[in-house]
Amino acid sequence: MWGTTGVTATFAPDVSAIAIGAMAMGIGGILQAVIAVSSIKNQASALRKQWRWVLLGALAVAVYPLAFYASMRVAGVTIGTVVSIGSAPILSVMIERVMDKARISVKWLIGAALGLLGMFLLSNTSSGADDGASMLVGVALGLVAGLMYALYSWVARRLMQGGIPSRAAMGVVFGLGGVALLPVLVLIGGQFLASWGNAAVGVYMALGPMFLGYVCFGYALARIKASVAITITLVEPVIAAVLAAIIVGERLSSFGWVGVGLIFACLVCVTWPTGKQGVGQSS
Repeated sequence: MWGTTGVTATFAPDVSAIAIGAMAMGIGGILQAVIAVSSIKNQASALRKQWRWVLLGALAVAVYPLAFYASMRVAGVTIGTVVSIGSAPILSVMIERVMDKARISVKWLIGAALGLLGMFLLSNTSSGADDGASMLVGVALGLVAGLMYALYSWVARRLMQGGIPSRAAMGVVFGLGGVALLPVLVLIGGQFLASWGNAAVGVYMALGPMFLGYVCFGYALARIKASVAITITLVEPVIAAVLAAIIVGERLSSFGWVGVGLIFACLVCVTWPTGKQGVGQSS
């Protein structure tokens, strides 16, 4: 579902990337909180004790969509998605290494190397950017998005490890992040009312990838390390690149398809069960 966001956004070209990000994560995040109201109330005391992490996660949730959609709008669907999602596993492991003193597994390193090589090949198959400066700006925005993605995933996982149920942890972090995005949506969200097409894009973004998609992601985070969950989502650039080639017309060369194969090899390597635990392994 996440892989469909970039192509979907192209169907509302007159809606700014910031507005799309605010609509998607803002409404989607608030819906996460709505379905978790009872769980959040039950965990209110525990959440208050973790308020610093909650606010950090909410800030990351608010910044992520603005950087992510801006990156795709500036550099193209394929490049923006590859950089944003592709940088997240490495950044996630760095966060776990620094904050949790976790060991980096050889299996994860091999998988990450395959994934990064695959994304390099995939990202060099097409580009929506018109010039080098736009590409650099798009890549920079993608790296910011990747850091925010890794950060809020780690925070959610930390809350769950502290005994807070998945629904409450995801609901409060994404709910507060969604509320923080509401002023942006109020200021520039009127673009969604300009046509039925724009409105349909906004509704799908909020209800599909950003609501249902993150419900599934929260379920995963309660059971596996954030670095594993994030690495598995490397399939998103594959979906985005294929859809961009078929629907938007961004070219996908033979090297791109090799990149797709390497990313799938990465997923097999990272998710293959082993007896030892470390960063990038299930727990």
